[in-house]
Amino acid sequence: MTFQSRDAWASLLVFLFALLCFSALAGCAAPGEPAPKRPLVPGAIKDLAVRQAGDAVVLTFTLPKNSIEGQPLGEPPAVEIYRGALPAGAAQGKLSTRLVYAIPGALVDTYLSEGRVKFSDPLRPEDLAGQAGGQMVYMVRTRASRRRASADSNVAALRVYPAPERIGDVRAAVTETTVELSWSPPQRNSTGSALGSLAGYRVYRAEVEPGGDAAAVDDPSKAKRKTPLELLGPTPAAAFRDTQFEFGRTYLYTVRSVAQYEADSVESADSRPVVVTPRDVFPPAAPQGLVVVLVPATAGAEAYLELSWSISPETDLAGYHVYRSEPEGAAASGRGERVNRELLLSPTFRDMWVERDRRYTYRVTAVDLAGNESPASAAVLAEVPPREP
Repeated sequence: MTFQSRDAWASLLVFLFALLCFSALAGCAAPGEPAPKRPLVPGAIKDLAVRQAGDAVVLTFTLPKNSIEGQPLGEPPAVEIYRGALPAGAAQGKLSTRLVYAIPGALVDTYLSEGRVKFSDPLRPEDLAGQAGGQMVYMVRTRASRRRASADSNVAALRVYPAPERIGDVRAAVTETTVELSWSPPQRNSTGSALGSLAGYRVYRAEVEPGGDAAAVDDPSKAKRKTPLELLGPTPAAAFRDTQFEFGRTYLYTVRSVAQYEADSVESADSRPVVVTPRDVFPPAAPQGLVVVLVPATAGAEAYLELSWSISPETDLAGYHVYRSEPEGAAASGRGERVNRELLLSPTFRDMWVERDRRYTYRVTAVDLAGNESPASAAVLAEVPPREP
């Protein structure tokens, strides 16, 4: 190779090296178009559950908090609810569902109950009539962006039936030991047809915030609940006795009828609720067995009268009062004058304020923790003899 050829190759190599350096510098100084941002995809819901409540299907599930890549969603995603149906007797196969509800993310909070979404899908009478015993199928997706939804949730299915009509007239009466509920049995189901045999009723109760009874006078359904509805128990008749209550607390009661369809049962919607605040206005029973004994005078003390009576069986007893009257003829006109200053905690009393040669009539009452005072006990006559000459 000649000297000039070697110079030409050297010049070409220098040119190519400079071009590569320039390209590298240009790439560092002016980045190209940014890669497209991947959409935020919520994780799939895995705890979808469904149940029939009256003429509606109630769906409950927990919203995802993170994306499929573990990133926090920050805000509640939108919810898409899909539904399908398989008529009674139809062959099992691949069920198809269609979108029936779309809840924007900004409104999802309005459906939250105790940390879970609770959504009610009302069923039309014609749907219930045509699908009685048929299978309803539900699936849910969530969406944090328009570009891509989450994967399908678990599939939840149930059989639906016409439910008993809603009970509209629950009544409540308070006694000393029970809240007695009663109502009129339903006559028709949610399709308007005559109701077949009932399996019974289920009674539910929730505690209402203090003062909630006043707020719920016109509309008990607006009472602010302190606790969720809980099943008190079943009953075969249109009546129920609640013995597990406390005076002074406010309770909301609702009743659901139960219809039986072979192996399946369905509850009606909640009855019109009734709100009750039981008040203890029931006095204790009168004390029994009052006995009055004279304790004679001694050299250092005057005579006095010792009273005792049977212990009251009341579970909320606070104490006793002792009443005295004189002369004997005045005893029939009333209790007399109370002689104890403080409420007596035990069934005994010493009357040290008696006089010689006087007759006294005693009666005793019981008082409960609410301040209710019992009728007076049977009267007992006692006499303090005159001083011996």
